[in-house]
Amino acid sequence: QVQLVESGGGLVQAGGSLRLSCAASGRTFSSYGMGWFRQAPGKERDIVAAVTRSGGSTYYADSVKGRFTISRDNAKNTVYLQMNSLKPGDTAVYYCAADRLGVGIRTNPSRYDYWGQGTQVTVSS
Repeated sequence: QVQLVESGGGLVQAGGSLRLSCAASGRTFSSYGMGWFRQAPGKERDIVAAVTRSGGSTYYADSVKGRFTISRDNAKNTVYLQMNSLKPGDTAVYYCAADRLGVGIRTNPSRYDYWGQGTQVTVSS
């Protein structure tokens, strides 16, 4: 069992930056693929970014390419999402998730086994 705890959300003006963190419990963090998802009111939960267990490969949704960066520190059991040039359309609850299988990049939320409680990101215009 893995517990994930997100932090770093908040209110920011358009064009600003935030850095989300997701701290994981347990000794097997380095074996999990990790992803960040977001869900706006009335919308589905969508992939934002994902990273392989080694950190060697990453994936970004088209809407965030060039603005967001996912990274992980396996020594600290933590995955990060650096968000720059934020837009009002980025407003959502952001969730981190762990893929127990840890093979490649997964973009479908149903493939993830563990989820954090979410952190709100609000971007004002």
